[in-house]
Amino acid sequence: MDRTKDSAIDRGAVPISAEQLRMNLLKEQMDALAKEDQLRARKHEELTKFTDSFLKDQVSDDEIAMVRRIVLDAAKNGKYEAMVYSFPSDLCSDSGRAINSGDPQWTETLLGKAKQFYERYVNLAKPQGYKLKAMIVTFPEGIPGDVGFFLNWAPEAK
Repeated sequence: MDRTKDSAIDRGAVPISAEQLRMNLLKEQMDALAKEDQLRARKHEELTKFTDSFLKDQVSDDEIAMVRRIVLDAAKNGKYEAMVYSFPSDLCSDSGRAINSGDPQWTETLLGKAKQFYERYVNLAKPQGYKLKAMIVTFPEGIPGDVGFFLNWAPEAK
């Protein structure tokens, strides 16, 4: 038996009251809730900034360069397809329903940067032999979440 541990305990000390113990527990729970609220607020702020940028700004040179890097990296790894862009389905005019159902008119639901990326694809990549498809890639709680744009450069099947 380790007597050094026992000697550190004041055997005559009055134990913490049940009321104080409950208050300590309540304070810990309230601190945890406050941290969750701060995290939720931060995520909401980030989503708001992303949404504003997505709907109002132009596709940046950095975003275009990122797509090129993704494609080149995928090709170096022997792949013929890569997800080059993603965004919340709520940023489609129909919340992603047309994409999810495979509606041939899905491109008409695109807004903001997604629409710009699609237009760049039509004008620049499609004439070079690339294909583009959009899919819902996440389903949080069974509801369409994020849309992924997949660029494909596979040879035509004969």
